[in-house]
Amino acid sequence: MAQRLPILKDKKPCYDIVITQGFEEFVTELEKLNAADRRICLITDTNVAPLYAQKLKDLLEGVCRSVTIYAFEAGEEHKTLDTVREAYKFLIDKGFDRKDMLVALGGGVVGDVTGYIAATYLRGVDYIQVPTTLLAQCDSSIGGKTGVDFDGYKNMVGAFKMPVLVYMNVDTLDTLPGRQFFNGFAEVMKHGLIKNEGFYTWLIDNMYEICERDKLVLEDMIYQSCTIKKLVVEKDPYEQGDRALLNFGHTIGHAIEKAKGFTLLHGECVALGCVAAAFISYKKQLITAEEYYEVRDMFVPFYLPITVEGIDPQEVLTYTKSDKKMEAGTIKFVLLKRIGKAFIDRTVTDEEVLEAIDEICFDEEDVKA
Repeated sequence: MAQRLPILKDKKPCYDIVITQGFEEFVTELEKLNAADRRICLITDTNVAPLYAQKLKDLLEGVCRSVTIYAFEAGEEHKTLDTVREAYKFLIDKGFDRKDMLVALGGGVVGDVTGYIAATYLRGVDYIQVPTTLLAQCDSSIGGKTGVDFDGYKNMVGAFKMPVLVYMNVDTLDTLPGRQFFNGFAEVMKHGLIKNEGFYTWLIDNMYEICERDKLVLEDMIYQSCTIKKLVVEKDPYEQGDRALLNFGHTIGHAIEKAKGFTLLHGECVALGCVAAAFISYKKQLITAEEYYEVRDMFVPFYLPITVEGIDPQEVLTYTKSDKKMEAGTIKFVLLKRIGKAFIDRTVTDEEVLEAIDEICFDEEDVKA
């Protein structure tokens, strides 16, 4: 039985998040969107296409006018305007118009790229998110943020574009390699840390079931995580205030991601950024040492890093200054008042950031000593 979360905008229904097992109910959801007279382009990548694209295409034949598959090269390095440009050409060549619809089938990169295409092609066409990774299901597919990287800077070019539906098939998590699965868990943990201590505790209590990918537990986890993001997004859809809390761990995380040349996954960098932000919170005497160490160590059972090697702290600091969350030359840093309660702080100094980066740097000399 599918679980459903309605997302509101200006207190009116905007779109639904549907969490279920299998793709079968997707047909019913499309019928609700009057898809019979519309063409659909399934936009995916070269990793996901062999797994699900043809299966979904076959399922949707007859539900809409036609279904076309467009796959671009997988990987963060292809989350660029060049990829968007090639997709525009494909859609133009196929004659897609404003009444047609895009479906983002894949992880966070596919969702972000497809959303940006939907926001800008013919000044806007409808699109659906069908996230196939834990990271996309619990975070990036929700809330209407779209965009691409520019010259190595994360999400520098983008737009807000709400989907008309987010359809989550939990079965797709079965095909994720372990590293990719746990990559998404950093965003799940983040939601508990910033807004819901009870959910944070629930994650710890259900650690083994989550790691073993128990379907019922995963559905519950995704539902709770999405509920937290839903409440934040509804309150602040265009990130004018509280929505910035969702950036906990991302300022230093994005900087590490760039400093490491995108060799670390996004969620791995977010985990490192969360540890750094919790450390700053501790140093500012907002949380206790015990709370800091608990936050840090709770990423370990979920196979996420809490230290990183091969980075220059000064370089990472410099990259934080290029973060899109800068405001009037000041970084809006998200810190913890306590577990489950985050706030935006504009007083974090360069020295405090450097100390936090030093804290997560792996020091081989210390190990030898």
